[in-house]
Amino acid sequence: MSIIKNTIILLILVMNFTSLHAQEIKKIGKFKDWETIVVTDDSAKLCFAQSKPVLQSPKNNLRDARLFISFRPAEKIADEVSITSGYEYNVQNTIFAKSGKNKIKFDISKDNFAWIANNKIEKKMISVMKKGSRIMITGYNKSGSQTIDHYSLMGFTKAYNSAKKNCS
Repeated sequence: MSIIKNTIILLILVMNFTSLHAQEIKKIGKFKDWETIVVTDDSAKLCFAQSKPVLQSPKNNLRDARLFISFRPAEKIADEVSITSGYEYNVQNTIFAKSGKNKIKFDISKDNFAWIANNKIEKKMISVMKKGSRIMITGYNKSGSQTIDHYSLMGFTKAYNSAKKNCS
C-alpha cells in the first residue's frame, strides 16, 4: 500500500512542478555602475536597468536600495522608473529625486517601492539621468527619518539602451 501511496504523491508532485512557469533570469551586461537584466517566463518578458547607491545617508543605516528603469512589453509599459530604499516608506512624506537643478517627485509608494505616475515625467527623469553624473533619492521611513541614496549615473545610458533593446 505504501508503494502505491508514494507513487501517487510522486505523480502529483511531478504534475505540479511541470505546470509551474519556468522563469529565466539573465544578466545582459554590466556598464560601470549599472547593469541590465532580462527576466522571461512562458508568457512575459521584463527588462530593466538597475543600480545600487554609491553612498547612503545616514551612514550607520545601510539598506538594500535600488533604482530601476523597466520595460514590460506584454503590458505596454516602457521607461518605468521605480525605486526601493530598503524600508517601508512613510506615505506622509514626499519621495523625490534630485540631479543638478532638477527635482522630480515620486507619486506612488507602496510598502518599500515608489514609482512616478506620469510617463512624461519618467521620460524627463531618464533624460536628466542620461545627462547627469549623479542622482540623489530622498525618502522617509515609517518613523519619519530621512534617508538619501546617491546613485552614480556612470554607465546608465548604456544599461538603459540595452534594457530597451532587449525588450523591443
